Amino acid sequence: MKKLALTLSVLAAFSGTVQAQGDEAKGQQIASTTCLACHGMDGNSLVPMYPKLASQHQGYLLKQLKEFKQGAMSGGKEGRNDPIMAGMVMTLNEEQMADVAAFYASQTISAGAQVDAATRAQGEKLYMGGDAQRQITACAACHGPKGEGMNLAGYPNLAGQHPDYIKLQLEKFRSGIRSNDLNGMMSGVAKNLRDEDITLLSQYISSLK
Repeated sequence: MKKLALTLSVLAAFSGTVQAQGDEAKGQQIASTTCLACHGMDGNSLVPMYPKLASQHQGYLLKQLKEFKQGAMSGGKEGRNDPIMAGMVMTLNEEQMADVAAFYASQTISAGAQVDAATRAQGEKLYMGGDAQRQITACAACHGPKGEGMNLAGYPNLAGQHPDYIKLQLEKFRSGIRSNDLNGMMSGVAKNLRDEDITLLSQYISSLK
């Protein structure tokens, strides 16, 4: 497991993304008309099925926006396919996407879920150590011990995210509905997760904020 974590760390170092540039003030203007209804003015969505964008890595946000547009333009054959986001990003150019990403990255995420001691203990065990027998890599190898992710490697910050949203994305990775992860890493891990694993991880990861 230690060797696997080291391998992933090395991979992260060599698969880094260039830091996105953007104007926060311009991004706020765009967000106030385009993103407010689902993600909130400060990026803290009040609807559990929509992700919190506050405190997310700027490069990751830009990547997702570009891939939503790619998904829309390719009819879902490329990028990330989402019918709601498709309508939001089609009118944005790359500079505007970078502005929106810069704005939300500058905001502070709200507190995540509260979990009981048993859930925390079980969730921490799976998150930190994975399960070698079932070929489940430790989440912490890419997302960090506190869920902060790795900006340069393109791994998102998960701490404080809505558990419902985390659960939904893990299920999508497992089923193959979502496949825009780096080198298929999330799909490879998620395919070995049981329903109870996904629920447990979703609650634990959200509580890390």
